[in-house]
Amino acid sequence: MTHFTRRDVFKISAGGVAVASGMVAMPSILRAATYPSRPINVIVPFATGGYNDRLSRAFIPYLEQELGQPLVIVNKPGAGTQLGNSYALNQPADGYSILCTSAAPYIPLTVLLQNAPYKIEDFSMINLPSRDYTLAATSSGGPVKTFAEVIDKLKKDPTSLSIGVQPASADYANMVLAFQAAGIDASKLRIVTYDGGGPARNATAGAQVDVGFVGGEGFLPLKSKVRPLAIFAAEKVDWYPDAPLIGATLKTDFVEGSQRGWAVSTKLKNEQPEIFKIIVAAVEKASKNPKAIEALKLQELATTWYGPDASNKAYLDNAAKMAKYVDLLK
Repeated sequence: MTHFTRRDVFKISAGGVAVASGMVAMPSILRAATYPSRPINVIVPFATGGYNDRLSRAFIPYLEQELGQPLVIVNKPGAGTQLGNSYALNQPADGYSILCTSAAPYIPLTVLLQNAPYKIEDFSMINLPSRDYTLAATSSGGPVKTFAEVIDKLKKDPTSLSIGVQPASADYANMVLAFQAAGIDASKLRIVTYDGGGPARNATAGAQVDVGFVGGEGFLPLKSKVRPLAIFAAEKVDWYPDAPLIGATLKTDFVEGSQRGWAVSTKLKNEQPEIFKIIVAAVEKASKNPKAIEALKLQELATTWYGPDASNKAYLDNAAKMAKYVDLLK
């Protein structure tokens, strides 16, 4: 084992060279001593304006305070996040590229359905503060009052209600699982598909469809325009405390919705553990900053600190559940 003095570290950080027998590359702890020394890219595998883009832009001023370097947002949309994910993994594992993304369902979807050139385990979560859940909802002025009423109507006539949903999504899987559990043939339903959660939400709030199955968190700006019928969660959700849990009406399995937040490559975590710790500590402090919490809350963005262990477990558990129901997502 090679030992380095504080003077060695300062010499390296100043651009000097520490000569040591057997030293082939600078150890992680020494690289961390100078990290970060230049701007850091925040890769968002979505176009501007979406949740992850808004989250990154609102959060980075507080993360910059902790890291002491500018953060530059790099939007890389395309192929259901596959382009952005691949771009992130192709960057050097040096801590100068981090992801702000909907880790689930998008990373598992690209692996399960698109033969992505990476594995689910190639990504390590730092913190996923936004945990979305499918919300079955209807227009606030519509005639449908409960999810039980939806089930009753569709059992009598599968075409009696129009259903809005985004295909190849956790919301679509949950819709099919719920109707299967109720004994309703989903192939006979009058389903209207939308290219994204935003259009599906607008259609639901505007009564263009009778019932929409969409991520509930995105409904918050339209909260007064929709009536929650059922939320696909095991426990009450803070932002919709009065939304009935799906289990209160129907015994069905379900897939969690979007898990949004901060991630890096597993290669960075494994090869540069000290730098990984620095990033984790910075994200934690920024997430707990009262000013950050207040600022993001005003934009209905999440800052809850779960940490790497809990976030990674949630991500991998959701990926496993999606693999179980991959046929429903095709």
